[in-house]
Amino acid sequence: MGYFLSYYTYISFGCWVQNMLAAIIMLIFICFCVHFQNTAGQFFSSGHTNNWAVLVCTSRFWFNYRHVANTLSVYRSVKRLGIPDSHIVLMLADDMACNHRNPKPATVFSHRNMELNVYGDDVEVDYRGYEVTVENFLRVLTGRLPPSTPRSKRLLSDDRSNILIYLTGHGGNGFLKFQDSEEISNVELADAFEQMWQKRRYNELLFIIDTCQGASMYERFYSPNIMALASSQVGEDSLSHQPDLAIGVHLMDRYTFYLLEFLEDIHPASKSNMNDLFKVCPKSQCVSTPGHRTDLFLRDPGSVLITDFFGSVRKVEITMEAIHLTDPILQLEDGPMSEEVQEKTYSYVDQLPVSEIIHQKPKQKDWHPPDGFILGLWTLILLVFFKTYGIKHLKHIF
Repeated sequence: MGYFLSYYTYISFGCWVQNMLAAIIMLIFICFCVHFQNTAGQFFSSGHTNNWAVLVCTSRFWFNYRHVANTLSVYRSVKRLGIPDSHIVLMLADDMACNHRNPKPATVFSHRNMELNVYGDDVEVDYRGYEVTVENFLRVLTGRLPPSTPRSKRLLSDDRSNILIYLTGHGGNGFLKFQDSEEISNVELADAFEQMWQKRRYNELLFIIDTCQGASMYERFYSPNIMALASSQVGEDSLSHQPDLAIGVHLMDRYTFYLLEFLEDIHPASKSNMNDLFKVCPKSQCVSTPGHRTDLFLRDPGSVLITDFFGSVRKVEITMEAIHLTDPILQLEDGPMSEEVQEKTYSYVDQLPVSEIIHQKPKQKDWHPPDGFILGLWTLILLVFFKTYGIKHLKHIF
């Protein structure tokens, strides 16, 4: 009897092992199928196929020259890296290039001694002057614009769009001023981004703000796939940089100045990632403490390339549908090809002249005195006069 029980137990154990092996094999097969399906889905339907940029300067008046230069510097960089004007919404609250105080009309410089003109010859401003309002900015983000609004003033993004939003101006704890007459709060901005997410208007969003207490503007964000950077923490000022005596104002803010220097080293094939961007302006250079927020972003910042937001992607999707060309393709007649044709090889040229645009800076065309030159010249003249005639002849000057 014991022998039969042992044999029965052995048979039962063997069946159980076979069933477990079958279940494990089936589970592995199912996991493989799911993984293959996800991989194929990512290949045929990429989540990021286009880039957009919304660049906003919210300040008016000549003494805010640097805020216009900030925005145009970022505009110049994203265009250089491949984002076309059709995918850029540029909002400038004042026209510094045509300001009567500008000693060099039709120019906006971001470096002293007028080394780099960021206005250029092909700037397309979509919203200018009093068009730059909180209402228009929110309408651009959410897509709630009148039907008569031209395409150039619309953010025609979708759920495959990576969007860069850059803001600069004067702000405080939880708000950003628009033209010294109104302001947008961090709550309003957070709700606008949530509307964009619910309406599937972006895939990933990079928010950069250069203003005093800039970090307070991203504290209320709650929508997914948002990465935010700010030039200063709550309670800190964002300081200006590059004073120019010939123009009479500061040319840029510190954070955007070092951001522009960083972007000048980026090219369309660059492998720099967001962790490199976080180190752009340390406190030793910015004086303020730059901040960033990544808890809402689903990907690791180290795996996010700078060109995912500042560049333009060109991804190809495979389709099984037949494409009929309008014009028939003329086939060459079969015949022996000459040796010159056979030896000649063809290759594709770069869509962007990468070798020419890297480190490209306009040359200084017109010389003007460096800082302190005029003051030093007058000091030298007065010293020579006092040495020659003395103080008693000072009355002849006045």
